[in-house]
Amino acid sequence: MIEIKGLTKNYGNLQAVSDLNLRIEQEEIFGLLGPNGAGKTTTVRMLTMLTRPAAGEAYIAGHEVQRDLARVRHAIGVVPQHMNLDQELTARENLELHGRLYKMPAAERGRRVEELLAFVELGERAGELVGRFSGGMKRRLMIARALMHRPRVLFLDEPTVGLDPQTRRRMWDLVRRMNRDGATILLTTHYIEEADALCHRVGIMDRGRLIALGSPGELKERVGRFVVEGFDGDGATYALFGTREEAVAYAGRTSGGVTIRETTLEDVFIQLTGRRVGE
Repeated sequence: MIEIKGLTKNYGNLQAVSDLNLRIEQEEIFGLLGPNGAGKTTTVRMLTMLTRPAAGEAYIAGHEVQRDLARVRHAIGVVPQHMNLDQELTARENLELHGRLYKMPAAERGRRVEELLAFVELGERAGELVGRFSGGMKRRLMIARALMHRPRVLFLDEPTVGLDPQTRRRMWDLVRRMNRDGATILLTTHYIEEADALCHRVGIMDRGRLIALGSPGELKERVGRFVVEGFDGDGATYALFGTREEAVAYAGRTSGGVTIRETTLEDVFIQLTGRRVGE
C-alpha cells in the first residue's frame, strides 16, 4: 500500500532523511518511532506531499506521490499533531466543509457526515461549536474529518499527544476499528506503549536512517527478552538477556537490589538509539 524507495531529504547541510526504503502492507498498522530529529515528521511530510524529496520515490496505493498528486490526495487522510479544526464552526460544519473540498455530492456528503459523527461518538454534539470541545473530542473529530472522503491510507501524527490515559485508550479502540474497516495506518508516536499495543510492525529511525524494522515481538527478541534492572549509585543500570535463566544467573552475581522483568519496546528503543523517545 505504501512503498518507499531511496527517499532522501536535505535541509542545507543537514540530511533529515537518508536513503529510506520501506514497504507498508495493505491493512497494516505501522508505527514510526525515533528520537526528536530522527526524520519521522519529514518522512510523513514527504508522503503527504507537504515537502518534496531531494531524491527517491514513494508510492501510495500504486500512485507516485510527486507525479500523481490528485490521486494520492484522494487516497490519503491526514490527522496532524496540531489541532487545525475551524473553532468557529460546529462539528457537522467542519465535516461538511471537508466534503465540499473533496467535491463529494451533497446526498453522499450528508450521509457520510452523520455516519462519521456516530462512528466517533459525537452525534449528540454535532451542532456545537468545536471551540467548546475537549481535547479528546477534537482529536476524534479530526479523525472523522480525515475519513470523510473514504481514504485507503491514514496518517496519524502523534494522535494521542496531550490526552489523559483514559481518553488515549479510547483513541486506541478507534484506531483498531478503522483498521478492521480496511484502513492502512501509519502513525508516529512518542508513547512507546501505544506502538506496542497498536502496531503490527514498527520502524525505528535515528539520524535520518531506518535502523530497525519488525513486529514489537521480533524487535524485543532481537535485543533480549528479559532485563535485569539495578541501580549503581550513578543511575539505573540495564542488562538484557535472551532467557530468564541467563537473567537470573546474572542477577545472582550482582550486588545490591535488582529487578528482573520482560523487555519492553522502550528497552529496544534505548538499546538501538542510546536515547529515550522525546530526547
